[in-house]
Amino acid sequence: MENPFRPTAGATPPDLVGRGGVLDEFAYGLRIGSGAPGLLTIFTGARGIGKTVMLGAAEDLALNNGWAVVSETATGGFVGRIGESMRRITNDLGDGPTGRRVTAVSVAGFSVTTQLAPEEQVDWRARGVALLRLLAQRGTGLIITVDEIHAADRAELSQLAADVQHFIREGLPVGLIFAGLPAAVSDLLNEGVATFLRRADRIDLHAASITEVERSFTETFAGAGMTLTAELAKAAAEATGGYPFLIQLVGYFLWQEAESAPQGLDSAATARAVAAARRRNERVVIEAALSTASGRDRDFLQAMSEDPGASSTTDIGRRTGMRPNAVGNYRTRLIDAGLIEPAGYGLVDFAIPGLREYMTSHPAKN
Repeated sequence: MENPFRPTAGATPPDLVGRGGVLDEFAYGLRIGSGAPGLLTIFTGARGIGKTVMLGAAEDLALNNGWAVVSETATGGFVGRIGESMRRITNDLGDGPTGRRVTAVSVAGFSVTTQLAPEEQVDWRARGVALLRLLAQRGTGLIITVDEIHAADRAELSQLAADVQHFIREGLPVGLIFAGLPAAVSDLLNEGVATFLRRADRIDLHAASITEVERSFTETFAGAGMTLTAELAKAAAEATGGYPFLIQLVGYFLWQEAESAPQGLDSAATARAVAAARRRNERVVIEAALSTASGRDRDFLQAMSEDPGASSTTDIGRRTGMRPNAVGNYRTRLIDAGLIEPAGYGLVDFAIPGLREYMTSHPAKN
């Protein structure tokens, strides 16, 4: 049996640990169609918590129910790309326009630019209405998913939201599913960029319970005829902290150890798997998240690492020598970057698993 764990951003894991029932409202929305609350959803959570995976699960569910899906990431021009995808779906459902020819191909963007006959050059909203009416005739609809909306251009997001709201008012079968970092998503909604998005079903993804991870590891390995004792399963589960990306990493390296251990896994093999998972998490998640952090950002994080749990902004100011207004500014910057999160009045905590340990083992250079 091949290694079932997939520690790659957005890859579908063998088990959506701790996510039971999360998509129930969305699934119900697919049944009843336009206007269902579950068809307007925002997934938020820390880096590595599985937001992209949940988007993929929603897309699979929609496709399995006969709905069309357009999947995008909120980089520049994403609304235009959604419109191009809608045009292609419309063409696939019908005979397609005449007078169309390919004028350019962008390999890097995996996109095709086409020139349409004048009568087919309609605006984005009209194109969406035409497609949705076509899908409604077939008893289905369209799901649009947009990842990383914390990076979205506000004007584009407003356009998309306004048009989707128009589709819903027209009773057309459409769903809009977003994913992004919590603080940035809150800012988008509070800014009034798209007021109607405040009515979205906001799902804050959290770490799974260690018990659920332990169960998942035990069942996955047992399904392949591999022995993972209760003690080792618990140790591996605890090392993940319940975070989906670390669950996949630990499972992946533990499976590799099992493949080369015909006598069965032991504590040494488990420790090696956990160490390899932590190193990969540091490179892929932590160092990437820190790549744009300034020296003073790191000083703030270094000061936080001295605490075993949540840190007081007063203590951070004392340790770094920052004035209260500077502490507030850096707190906001780091929350927006998804590195830390509020933990109560005057308190902050690390938002990425392993970041505290990383800062402790990588002290700032003087």
